Amino acid sequence: MRIDVAATLTMTSPEPATALLQVAVADPSSEQLTVLSGGSPVEPEEIDVAGARVHRLQLEPGDTTVTYSASAGTGGAPRSVTPAEWAEALRPSRYCPSDQLEGFASTEFDRNLPRTELVPAVADWVHRRLIYTSGASRPVDTAIDTLLAGQGVCRDYAHLTITLLRSLEIPARLVAVYAPGLSPMDFHAVVEADIDGTWCVVDSTRLAPTSSLLRICSGRDAADTAFLSLFGGVAQFRTMTVTATTAGALPAPSDAPFPLP
Repeated sequence: MRIDVAATLTMTSPEPATALLQVAVADPSSEQLTVLSGGSPVEPEEIDVAGARVHRLQLEPGDTTVTYSASAGTGGAPRSVTPAEWAEALRPSRYCPSDQLEGFASTEFDRNLPRTELVPAVADWVHRRLIYTSGASRPVDTAIDTLLAGQGVCRDYAHLTITLLRSLEIPARLVAVYAPGLSPMDFHAVVEADIDGTWCVVDSTRLAPTSSLLRICSGRDAADTAFLSLFGGVAQFRTMTVTATTAGALPAPSDAPFPLP
């Protein structure tokens, strides 16, 4: 399946600033990234970061527009869990304090289930427990805040799913993706869990089919996968548009784990 994606971001700063951008597809067949800052073209610098393609931009004073487009296929070999990834994806992280929910997770789930059953059971539990509510959460909210609030957006669903899985000693991480079929269209956050040594995706929101997701990057939580980070005291993000399309009908969203290439 071929997927075409595009993203346009605008930001502004009265003085020079730096931006870290994570919107590039992990393995594109073709792509184009252009940056216009302060009325002049800017050459992005690609940085090698584990699990991501990060572009560093030196912004000029004034308005900046970033335009990205790419095409890619969804086929490919499943990703094996490396020992380093296994260790990182088990530890608590900024938005996923799994050490604080170990007792809670043990009372809600049967640790003795095989992971092929336990991982989708956790995702289904989160889906039933939360109400998807735009604007309901703060950028600093952790999985515990989401659990207590009972609502959130895709990153909140992902953080709670990751936290519960780690509490059950299942390595899990957040994956930022383009998601054909998502409405309203945006960057999307899903979860990858270690099932028998392979990274498999589950989406607790069930807002888009997992088999048509296109990987951008992965990390411990949203702190590692933000599409834009601005450095410069007065630099401000302004607008964003995202599209992800594919020819033909999309499958229905599913709670079954899916290996994302």
